Amino acid sequence: MNDTLPSGLYIVATPIGNLQDVSRRAENTLRQADIVAAEDSRVTAKLLNHLGIKKQIVAYHDHVSEKTRSGLIEQMGEKVIALVSDAGTPLISDPGYKLVRDARAAGHLVTTIPGPCAAVAALTLAGLPTDRFLFAGFLPSKSKARTDVIEELGAVRATLVFYESGPRLGKSLLALAEGLGDREAAVAREISKKFEETVTGTLSELAARFADVPPKGEIVIIISPPGDSAPASEVDIDAALVESLQRLPPGKAAREVAKALNLPSDGLYERAMALKSET
Repeated sequence: MNDTLPSGLYIVATPIGNLQDVSRRAENTLRQADIVAAEDSRVTAKLLNHLGIKKQIVAYHDHVSEKTRSGLIEQMGEKVIALVSDAGTPLISDPGYKLVRDARAAGHLVTTIPGPCAAVAALTLAGLPTDRFLFAGFLPSKSKARTDVIEELGAVRATLVFYESGPRLGKSLLALAEGLGDREAAVAREISKKFEETVTGTLSELAARFADVPPKGEIVIIISPPGDSAPASEVDIDAALVESLQRLPPGKAAREVAKALNLPSDGLYERAMALKSET
């Protein structure tokens, strides 16, 4: 049993590359933990060895059983459990949220030791708007699913942030250019390491650059928000209403078109009724 920190779950952010980025609080928590729950025990062992810490490491990742999670929850009543990912802040594109949810439901202490996060670090490097951003994790590997996700995110008025691997980068950038238009973007990789690199340009330029030369290392893609679109014309509005009227009554068709084209609803119902009477 740990005599200094109260028992419970400690979410510990670890370096995303440069081991000097580990905070004194993170090191102290790892040093006092009874058990370290890690995404990959081999990766975490390197960090602990660097810090001169010897601890019991329990694998905690997407494929662990319910029994493993239940066992950790049970031990939180008496022990300090430190949750870490391979790099950066746990729960950001990794499976730790279930452990946090269940620990809180069981009444255990849950606290976080904040620190490095590749998504946030990349935003600071990209030179793109940061007042609103959406982190979307990894794009799906299959073409249809990837296209659907990109289409869904296309209208989001915020900077988009994705994680990606080197071998998939070129195809993902091309799909993003086709689905989002040629927006300004950045590719950041090896953040905080010796060969840190941030490349900026349009999505098509970046797709061409990385098409045949997949880079190494952990990669973050940052994409600027959509620009202001031209207001819908009368022809566009009528066409949208006619299409909606084939499926919906005038009132619902008017509301659907108002939402889709970002228009005030005033007058749309009357226009929908007029178009319906003409058919």
